[in-house]
Amino acid sequence: MFMNFHGKEIKIFAANSNVAVAKQIATALSLPLGKADVHHFSDGEISISINESVRGADVFIVQSTCAPVNTHLMELLIMIDAMKRASAGRITAVMPYFGYARQDRKAKARDPISAKLVADLLTVAGADRVLTMDLHAAQIQGFFNIPVDHLLGVPLLAPYFGTKFADCKDEVVVVSPDLGSVTRARNFAQRIDAPIAIVDKRRQRANVSEVMNIIGDVRDKRVIIVDDMIDTAGTLCNAAAAMIEKGGAKEVSACATHGVLSGPAIERINNSVLKEVVMLDTIPLTESRTSPKFTMLPVAPVFAEAIERIYEDKPMSTMFGV
Repeated sequence: MFMNFHGKEIKIFAANSNVAVAKQIATALSLPLGKADVHHFSDGEISISINESVRGADVFIVQSTCAPVNTHLMELLIMIDAMKRASAGRITAVMPYFGYARQDRKAKARDPISAKLVADLLTVAGADRVLTMDLHAAQIQGFFNIPVDHLLGVPLLAPYFGTKFADCKDEVVVVSPDLGSVTRARNFAQRIDAPIAIVDKRRQRANVSEVMNIIGDVRDKRVIIVDDMIDTAGTLCNAAAAMIEKGGAKEVSACATHGVLSGPAIERINNSVLKEVVMLDTIPLTESRTSPKFTMLPVAPVFAEAIERIYEDKPMSTMFGV
């Protein structure tokens, strides 16, 4: 049974977006999932009932703000408010996927900075800290005036490929699909002891990109494209095609922390040269949003360890060997 260190109970709750991961986290901590009902009234308003006492408890609410983003965000905010009004000792929003993270700056005049607004909403609702994974821009942590624990997906994804290509590691090249993902690709490559290459692309408009050049040698190599998320998969599939057609790669796989997979993403991946796409289950996949090319890896073990460290007031940095 989970040890009680400072007299406070620890409780894991879930709203509707990612109940399976919440259950896995609770199981890993030898805890039951908290009793709560999250329903919607006929007019679309959200109704939340907490069916057990949380007074003085260390409460963790698991909710990815994935599609439908606004509904899941409101569920999280209302549940945080319910916990605060029920006198919870500390409330942590556990967000495996943080929606609105791509709206982190003013790209043009009169743009909102929606990621900052979401940070403010979470704080005002009553969250005492946030636990998330692979923010699209790490500086979003600075939008909060409460602690943010930022977990990384690379330590979960890299060992999978390290094992898969153990017999042919000299043939492996890790590829960053754009200049912004170079640090992530470099960290991934260091973990499996592989060289890196970079795709230099020019984006003409939102969700449309044109591959320009490959910086690095991928000829006759097994390529792994590493990114933080796959949305419409246009960038990913164009980069994969360029690896084969321009670079002469032997085969192309891809991995990402978050499988947003909106619009034509599934169809594009199925019709692409990609051999395998490995993702973490920060966003649940429905039967209609899956592909035989997908491999899903669980995030519950790392989130369970992070929650345990938060509860016991232990440092998070040592999880990643820092």
